[in-house]
Amino acid sequence: MIQSFKDILESAMQAGPRRVAVPFPGAEDIRILARAAASGLAVPCLIGRPEAIRTLVGRTPLPELPHEIVEAGDRRAAVGEAVARVRDGRADILMQGGATHRAVLAAALDAGNGLRVKGRTASYISVFPLLKREKLILVTDTFLNDRPTLAEKQGILDNALQLARRLGMDTPKVAVLAAIEQVNPGIPSTLDAAILSKMGERGQFGGAVVEGPLDIDCALSKVAAARKGLRSAVTGNVDVYVVPEIDTGHLLAESLVFFGGMDTVGLVAGTAAPVLLRLPFVSAENRVVEIALASLACPKGASHG
Repeated sequence: MIQSFKDILESAMQAGPRRVAVPFPGAEDIRILARAAASGLAVPCLIGRPEAIRTLVGRTPLPELPHEIVEAGDRRAAVGEAVARVRDGRADILMQGGATHRAVLAAALDAGNGLRVKGRTASYISVFPLLKREKLILVTDTFLNDRPTLAEKQGILDNALQLARRLGMDTPKVAVLAAIEQVNPGIPSTLDAAILSKMGERGQFGGAVVEGPLDIDCALSKVAAARKGLRSAVTGNVDVYVVPEIDTGHLLAESLVFFGGMDTVGLVAGTAAPVLLRLPFVSAENRVVEIALASLACPKGASHG
């Protein structure tokens, strides 16, 4: 099982390089991609104004490494070309680059020409290493879905479980979070959590163990859970945390990083290919790990190099 960011890097290196499409890359993007290319993780496809890109590429080791430069006159055209290349199988991963995350998401999630998959919900999954426990945890959705419906939460959980299994978690343990650990008709998130838990009992999420509703102390501590009369294989040993809505998810992710000093990487899942965004709680150092994570999340049969 993959237990650390180092393990993510090593596993992705063994899998071989993926083609990464990047619209209007900036200097930092190209430095990160040069490191990823040097590690055998990526073949960058840099889309924008060739002269400006070549100038930035020349300040890195990338000229000596496999890469491609594709002309596009402006950011909108570059985003469209990047999405088209991923959609058509000419690239494996879409990376935000110098476009805004709104522009990239609008193009990637376009129902007609984007990377949407019919019947699936796109969601953002944040991955954190628990150094003292030597394991990874997934928190979702931390960026995309404001107030997801029950059906969307099912899709959000499906996406997280798919990634968890790519990381070697054969039987992921899932905590569906709510404000309290009891079902309360006045708190809709507890009803959704209870339904997802029952779906898990009936095998609708494969081999996953899904528990909910759980408040955060019951999720984190078997002692706290036992004090409240809860006994579950999930409490105190959670692999995947499903939050009720975006305020909780985004604030939790930022708090773990900015207050807790934890590292994180993440990606958009539920699309035809992984999408990497430039979010403020992901450090520049960890963006190479993020490329490696996206490599592991690529659909089976995706191209290498």
